[in-house]
Amino acid sequence: MGNRQISKIRNKRWTIHPPDNALQDFLAHGLKISPITAQLLINRGIVDIDNASCFLSPNLKNLHNPFLMKDMDKAVDRIITALQKKEDIVIYGDYDVDGTTATSVLYLFLKEVGANVSYYIPERLKEGYGLNKPALENLYKNGANIIITTDCGISSYDEVSFANSLGLDVIVTDHHEVTSKTPPAFAILNPKQADCRFPFKELAGVGVAFNLAMAIRSRLRDSGCFTNGEPNLKNYLDIVALGTIADMVPLISLDI
Repeated sequence: MGNRQISKIRNKRWTIHPPDNALQDFLAHGLKISPITAQLLINRGIVDIDNASCFLSPNLKNLHNPFLMKDMDKAVDRIITALQKKEDIVIYGDYDVDGTTATSVLYLFLKEVGANVSYYIPERLKEGYGLNKPALENLYKNGANIIITTDCGISSYDEVSFANSLGLDVIVTDHHEVTSKTPPAFAILNPKQADCRFPFKELAGVGVAFNLAMAIRSRLRDSGCFTNGEPNLKNYLDIVALGTIADMVPLISLDI
């Protein structure tokens, strides 16, 4: 490590959480963990036994119902209609790790359930972030019926309007802050929407995509589509973890 890097570290202003000895002892004894681990949980806002136990020993059965997310029903119904009609679905992802892992999860899952699905990642330097009209027009000319965005789209009002004018249905999956002018998409999945009932608001883009996959699988299962076995979503968790950690979202709840 060079002198310049050492100097930067020395000049940082560290904020140290004061220890809560009583709460430390409560969690340490109740969970049979060290006081240091207990304080780390406290620093994350996890201060009761049940939540701490779920955080330390997570179980997929404890995940929130994906249908609590606003527009999930609409998105799932439209995608299942596309499966039945063999329509062309294009996943339009962001170029960062969160966006590419979200794209991967949806692409692999939809392939597994028999969808006609492809993906598009914009070239960072030439096309920039998010949806762009030339790409949408090319996708339409190549036969796309539905565009599913991953980790982008919530601020693309003009681009979604353009897609609508072409006859494309756009399903936005995103986790960025919602602007006052939401795009006129067929469905918008974003837990940060003011009227979204999904309890955890800090999902990464790949977390939103994974919840969409969960919801589609649930609906297909209920309709008896999986006569020869269903997709095991555990197979995608390594990808989900990669995108979640890379995007540095808060790891404070049993949510993906």
